[in-house]
Amino acid sequence: MSRGATTVGAEGSALLKWVSTLSLLVVVAIPCLFIVLQAVFPEIGGGSFSAPFSALYKTLADASLVGLAGNTILLGLGTVVFAVMFAFPLAALRALFRVPGALIWDGLLLIPFMIPPYIAALGWIMTLQPRGYLEQLTGLNLAPVLFSVPGIMIVMGLNTFSVVYFVLSRTFETVGARYADVGRVFGANQWRSFWRITFPLATPGLAASLLLVFAMAIEEYGTPAALGRRIGFEVLVTGIENRVAEWPVDLPGAATLSMVLVVMALAAFMLQRWLLERRDYRIVGGKPQAFEKRPLGLLSVPTVILFGFVSFLATGLPILAILATALSQTISGGLTLSNMGLQNFQELLATGSDGLRALGNSLTLGVSTALLAGVLGAITAYAVVKGRGRFRIVLDALSITPNALPGVVVAVGIILAWNQPWLPITPYNTPMILLLAYCCILLPQPVRYATAALHQLGDNLEAAARVSGAGPLRAFFRITFPLILPSMITAMILVFAVASRELVASLLVAPIGFQTIAVFIWQQFDQGSMGLGMAMAFCAILVTTLIPLALISVLRWLSKDSVASLN
Repeated sequence: MSRGATTVGAEGSALLKWVSTLSLLVVVAIPCLFIVLQAVFPEIGGGSFSAPFSALYKTLADASLVGLAGNTILLGLGTVVFAVMFAFPLAALRALFRVPGALIWDGLLLIPFMIPPYIAALGWIMTLQPRGYLEQLTGLNLAPVLFSVPGIMIVMGLNTFSVVYFVLSRTFETVGARYADVGRVFGANQWRSFWRITFPLATPGLAASLLLVFAMAIEEYGTPAALGRRIGFEVLVTGIENRVAEWPVDLPGAATLSMVLVVMALAAFMLQRWLLERRDYRIVGGKPQAFEKRPLGLLSVPTVILFGFVSFLATGLPILAILATALSQTISGGLTLSNMGLQNFQELLATGSDGLRALGNSLTLGVSTALLAGVLGAITAYAVVKGRGRFRIVLDALSITPNALPGVVVAVGIILAWNQPWLPITPYNTPMILLLAYCCILLPQPVRYATAALHQLGDNLEAAARVSGAGPLRAFFRITFPLILPSMITAMILVFAVASRELVASLLVAPIGFQTIAVFIWQQFDQGSMGLGMAMAFCAILVTTLIPLALISVLRWLSKDSVASLN
C-alpha cells in the first residue's frame, strides 16, 4: 500500500471520525456517564452535587445487595451448568460421529436461540403451571419444579445451550480425532483419549461459549421476572427494574446496582482471558488433514432419541404451548377442540387494534434501528480501521462498551441522561428514546461486521476517487460503503430481529401509551389475557425469524446470480 493511499485514507477518516465521535457520545458515552454521576451524586437530577457518595454507600451497605448479587451469580453459574449438560454430549456426537439427519438437528437446535427468552418462559408457564397443559394431558403436576431456582436454571439453560452446542461442535470438528488416535496408540482407551486430549484442546471454544452463556444469564430480565418473582427469587436485573419502575423511584440505587452488574460482567471477561492465557492451544501448524467422522453403530438409535428429546424440550414444547394458548378461546376451557379458534389472532390483527399498532411500532423501530446502527457502525469502523492516532482506540472502546452493558443498565443510563429537568429539549417520553436505547444495545454488531469487512479492503479505490475530486464523505458512501454493504446488511438483519422484540429497555423507557411487541405481550399476561399475549408472541416469532431468514436467502440468491452473470 502506497504512502499516498494511506494519507488519503487518513484524511477521509478525519471527517468521519468526528461524526462517529459525536454519535458515540450521544448514544453510548453520555448514558454511561450519567450512571456513574447518579450513583456518586444522588441529587444531580436537581442540579446539585451535594452529598456525594451518600447513596452509593447506602446501596452498597444494604443487606439486600448481597442477596441480589449472590442470586445473580448463582443463576449465571446454574444456567451454565445446565447449558453444558444439554449441549456437551450433543456437540461431541455431532462433531466426531456421523449423526443421522445432522443438518436437520442443527436447524432445530438453532431455533431456541431465535425465540425471545421471555416468550419461551411464558410458554413453559402455560405448560407446567397447576392445571397447565402437561397436567391436563398426563395428570402430572410439575409446577413445583418449574417455580424453583433449579427450574429457572433449566429453562434458561434450554434457551442458551445452542450457543455452547454450535461453538463446541465446530471446535471438536477442528480438533478432530487424530490427536486422540495418537493417545490410543500409546495405550489410552477411547474415553481417556477424549478427556485427556480432545477435550483440553477444545477449552478455548468452551470457555468462550460459557462466558457468553453466563453473561446472557445475568443480563436476562424476562425469565427471572416471570418465574423468579413468584418464589421471591430476585436478581440484580429485577432489583434494578424495581428501583426504576416502582414507587418510590430510587434512581441512585438503580445506578449503583447497574455498576455492580457491569463489574460482574467485566470480571467474567477477565476470567476468560486469564484461563486462556495459561496454556497454548494451537493445533493447526501446517497442511490441514482430512477428518472422517466415525459411524455410530449401535449408538445410532439412542443418539437420535437424545437429539429428538432435547430438540422437543428446547424447541417443540415452547412453540406448541405458545400456539395452543394463542388458539384457546378461554384458558379455563383447556385443550379441547371446541375451545380452539382464531379469535385471538382476529382481535390482535383487527384494524386499529392495540396489537396491530404495537406490531407496527416494533417493526418501524426495528427497521429504523437497523438503518441507524448500520450507518453509525460503518462510519465508526471506518474511523477506527482507516484512522490514525491513538484516538481511534477510544472510538473502538466506546463502540464495544455496550457488549459489557446489560439491557437494563442501558435503559437506566438512557433515563438518567435524558430525563434531566434542566434539558431544554429531550427525546425522553417520545419514540426516539427507544431508538437511542436500541442503538446503544445493538451497536457492537454492525461495528464488528464492518471492521472485519474493512480490514479486507485496500485504500487504492478510495484514493482514486479522491484524486478524481470526490470529498471524503462522497468517497466513503460511493466507494467504501457499497463494498462492505453485504456484511452490513447481514448485521442489520440481526439488529432488526433483536430490536423488534427487545423487552427490558422497552418496558423501562417506552413513552406512556406507546406499546411494542414485548410491552404488549408482558402487559397482556399481567392483565390475564394470556391468549391474546401468546397470539402476539407467535406473530413475533414468525416476524423476527422468517423475515430475516427470507432476506438472507434473497441476498444469497442475488449474490449467486451476480457471480453467474459475471461468469
